[in-house]
Amino acid sequence: MKQLITFSALVLVSFSSCSQQSKTIVKAEDPKTINYTTEIVVPDLDIPWGMVFLPDESILITEKSGKLIHFKDGKKTSIEGLPEIYVRGQGGFLDIELHPDYKTNGWLYFSYASAQGEGNGGNTAIMRAKLKGNQLVENQLLYKASPNTKKGQHFGSRLEFDNDGYLYFSVGDRGNRDENPQDINRDNGKIYRINDDGSIPKDNPFIHKPNAKPAIYSYGHRNPQGMTKHPLTGKIWTHEHGPKGGDEINIIKKGKNYGWPKISYGINYSGTSFTDHTSLPNMEQPLFYWTPSIAPSGFAIVSSDKYPTWKGDLLVGSLKFQYLERLILKNNQVIKREKLLEGMGRVRSVIQAPDGYIYVGIENVGIVKIIPKQ
Repeated sequence: MKQLITFSALVLVSFSSCSQQSKTIVKAEDPKTINYTTEIVVPDLDIPWGMVFLPDESILITEKSGKLIHFKDGKKTSIEGLPEIYVRGQGGFLDIELHPDYKTNGWLYFSYASAQGEGNGGNTAIMRAKLKGNQLVENQLLYKASPNTKKGQHFGSRLEFDNDGYLYFSVGDRGNRDENPQDINRDNGKIYRINDDGSIPKDNPFIHKPNAKPAIYSYGHRNPQGMTKHPLTGKIWTHEHGPKGGDEINIIKKGKNYGWPKISYGINYSGTSFTDHTSLPNMEQPLFYWTPSIAPSGFAIVSSDKYPTWKGDLLVGSLKFQYLERLILKNNQVIKREKLLEGMGRVRSVIQAPDGYIYVGIENVGIVKIIPKQ
């Protein structure tokens, strides 16, 4: 059953546009300015990590615990034929994406933690498969990060196709910040780009570097759990978790170094410093960073006519503070922040669906639809 909820709280956050760092909350708006309601369209989910809408408007939802759920006509069905999923800490069944030509070829793509390969423990893997009834068929492993480790943190992982049909995916540093992110000979702490069949594009930036991982597209990342294609430019945007402070939004550029852990606006969780630098030569600056951290997960850029006043704005889930954040841009500068869905729960995923509406995956709630008021 669909559940309707009306919200009565809105908070705006303002700051100087030149700093690109969040400042103090300065005012609360009149509840009468709330311009949306919400509807729970898929109830009773634990950790809905990712979701996609199929051409028949049904939904495929990944549960971190290792389930793929097909929601159709008000009913949930568990899909069989998944690979063995390594569930540990932040690892499990992660993101899901459709091929841009899904209606013709039927390929769907997903990321998950896998124990397959070298070493004990697990690491992030990318697979594609087709859905036949309630079964995955023609499963093909496209990429498996190595080596495995028993550490439970920083698997990433989001998936996104660009306008040229390349598949991008993120893999976190797996808790090994001092070795993995800055070394292109090692997996982890990277954004990768592959062809839709798992082969490596001939113009990938490190394909001719001896011993480098040829799928790497950019490096120096910590734990990217948000990735989306900009609806106008076609560029891939990501956000990633910092430590204590320093969550970042980045526009991904070919072969670039995003600095982790050599530069950061964050500090250790203990309060001590691990770097003296927020910038260094040949390292990219974030478009925006959060201090304190919001623990971002899920990422969408609004382009739908359903939300005319939100067009071009960013939507980012906050795991830590349990809200959906709207970031208002002007000339690629964040000029205002707004809290949506505050207090509903930990926001894990957010997408703009083919019907033009925004859908949000909230832990221990389900899939929530944001409905603009007329």
